[in-house]
Amino acid sequence: MTDVSDGVLHTLFRSDQGGHEQVVLCQDRATGLKAVIAIHSTALGPALGGTRFYPYASEEEAVADALNLARGMSYKNAMAGLDHGGGKAVIIGDPEQIKSEELLLAYGRFVASLGGRYVTACDVGTYVADMDVVARECRWTTGRSPENGGAGDSSVLTSYGVYQGMRAAAQHLWGDPSLRDRKVGVAGVGKVGHHLVEHLRAEGAEVVITDVREDAVRRVLDLHPQGVSAVADTEALIRTEGLDIYAPCALGGALDDDSVPVLTAGIVCGAANNQLAHPGVEKDLADRGILYAPDYVVNAGGVIQVADELHGFDFDRCKAKASRIFDTTLAIFARAKEDGIPPAAAADRIAEQRMAEARPVR
Repeated sequence: MTDVSDGVLHTLFRSDQGGHEQVVLCQDRATGLKAVIAIHSTALGPALGGTRFYPYASEEEAVADALNLARGMSYKNAMAGLDHGGGKAVIIGDPEQIKSEELLLAYGRFVASLGGRYVTACDVGTYVADMDVVARECRWTTGRSPENGGAGDSSVLTSYGVYQGMRAAAQHLWGDPSLRDRKVGVAGVGKVGHHLVEHLRAEGAEVVITDVREDAVRRVLDLHPQGVSAVADTEALIRTEGLDIYAPCALGGALDDDSVPVLTAGIVCGAANNQLAHPGVEKDLADRGILYAPDYVVNAGGVIQVADELHGFDFDRCKAKASRIFDTTLAIFARAKEDGIPPAAAADRIAEQRMAEARPVR
């Protein structure tokens, strides 16, 4: 990769969305690897964030995504109370076509070359088995299998944290954390979304789902023949009559100028990263009376798990930490009300304060 536009450089060096410490462009011609590793901040500790493997339309789009995701990880890790900064990596290409053991090993060597400034894990397009391969070249790898010293699938606690965020939002908006008989729309029932459906059905919520993959939808419907229905796409889901909660659990940008005006739900709380398509969407939601649970707060269960893996994984300890997402989310809603700002802005203020008060890693 050789061309990074002025727009990306402006984002990196001069915009409010930038401020990144380091961006590394990685290429291994022998395996076809093209990757971007973005480190936003190490103020709280080594940057921690997953590896996304995705067929981006352009290298510029890949760099921009890495920058946005890395910045989001700084805020997520700060709000989760972790001693980690934010980083993210993206591998460019269709994982179904180009992913190979040799490519993952080459990627692991690039991560290792950073000497621990960046700790990687799973994300969209990468799995526990992939991290096992990366770890053969890089000891700063989490999300590995239990057989290889890891904690396994982090989507279990990610979904649990989102569920706790939903309960907090229900408590704030309706005065009761129970989701029984609430209608919840889940967009994306992959690694995280299908676990979220499990939590919702266990409590007695009615669930409406959609996913671009028919097999993912069919799997959930087969597991839950009662209480779960499907609609054709996200456009239909956000317009579902009587929807109480909308949970975006696929890729980012789900909340934009087109979706917010037609959204029927009173709460948005989902697992996807970077749900707000652009600055100002959080105010549009607030103006419509829709309560938004900041994505990087409620989906932090996974990063809590992989961070714990670095110190000897204990599932019960991690679940207890993920349970605190309920209290953290309530605190954000209270801060938002006190300051007269949307919850997303309140969460940013709290995270930025923690990062500003931290001593830089020496």
